[in-house]
Amino acid sequence: MNGSPALAVYLAASRLAGPVAGWLLARRAARGREDRARLGERLGRAGLARPVGDLVWLHGASVGEALSMLPLIAEIRGQAPEVSCLVTTGTVASARRMAKLLPEGCIHQYVPVDTAAAVQGFLDHWRPDLAIWIESEFWPGLITATARRGIPMMLVNARISARSASRWGWAPGMASALVGFFGQIVTQDLATVTRLEAMGADPVRVRKGGNLKALTPVPGCDPAELERLRALLGGRPVWLAVSTHAPEEEAVAAAHQVAARSIPGLLTILAPRHPERGSQIAASLVRHGLSVARRALGEAPGAETNLWLADTLGEMGLWLRLAPVSFVGGSIARLGGHNPFEPAALGSAILHGPETANFAPAYAALDAAGGARAITSGVEMGDAVAALLGSEAARRALTDAAEVVRRGLEPDVAKLAREALVLMDNPT
Repeated sequence: MNGSPALAVYLAASRLAGPVAGWLLARRAARGREDRARLGERLGRAGLARPVGDLVWLHGASVGEALSMLPLIAEIRGQAPEVSCLVTTGTVASARRMAKLLPEGCIHQYVPVDTAAAVQGFLDHWRPDLAIWIESEFWPGLITATARRGIPMMLVNARISARSASRWGWAPGMASALVGFFGQIVTQDLATVTRLEAMGADPVRVRKGGNLKALTPVPGCDPAELERLRALLGGRPVWLAVSTHAPEEEAVAAAHQVAARSIPGLLTILAPRHPERGSQIAASLVRHGLSVARRALGEAPGAETNLWLADTLGEMGLWLRLAPVSFVGGSIARLGGHNPFEPAALGSAILHGPETANFAPAYAALDAAGGARAITSGVEMGDAVAALLGSEAARRALTDAAEVVRRGLEPDVAKLAREALVLMDNPT
């Protein structure tokens, strides 16, 4: 395709990979990383009937990308109520969230693995009239097959880091072919515009448009449970470490010990990115001399509890509302950082580590405006927690600045929806 030997080799391999894909999916299902009851969807066998009429297909990798679609879906449906939406993602957690959050006229399916047979089965059944890809989830087989069928494609909330752009440099022909398939590309930042154009995107089709994740609905919670937990904590000083990965829990333990020296009765809530690591994390924290209660086991923090391990799913709205200070994980671990917009929207002062490539423009804007504090170690984290919990004025300065930044990064979602519907009706 488009003179790319690398893409030709990839597509040839995808035609032979079906049996291996099925075996790998079965192994992942055995480890709980796939939905065993819906494995057929991953192999291109639809689990639901196609709606009648025009169908817009939106694809994102996981929970964050799926949540960021919701304002765009609402706007598309508002402008064209007769249009149905198909949302695909690749993770069990995202499927569970979408089952609860997708509005009427929208359905979820797992994205097919990138083998020729699975992709063909998926496209044969769903026959989308428009494909919208979110961020940087590039599956060459699926993108190429979609383009071959004449289905217009749009890349929204596009984000290409310098590291990713460098990796694509090893297959410039493939990169140019893939970005060239998109009729419209809307990026999070100007740096991504430059990188995509260097990869071969048509400058006429690329523009900067803000970050959809700034519009992501804040996580909800049960108000009665929130009040119960507030009463349970009895006014204890609380802070939160959210979406952590190893070795960040070690830094959180050190931070608690540092902050507790000046904040009597301090309770740390730790909500790991992967709650299934709960028992392993708890054991590590105990080895650091901390008293731990686990939410997954129904344990409530007592007066002597140092750390409450929130190793459950779907309760982030509780923890962010309880904690006036939040460390956002994935930012000490070299994972590029996680979404700062949720704590910003709920008024929790943001701390983060140096690894923020996944949200680089957002964190850069937050830091520049005084809407977040960067730390590099558990000791620095503890000092920052103590300073912020000890000063309501300092917290308010951070949260007010963060809210201004968040609003400034919001995209014009009505314009995005109009562009999508025009592209669907007038493919370029």
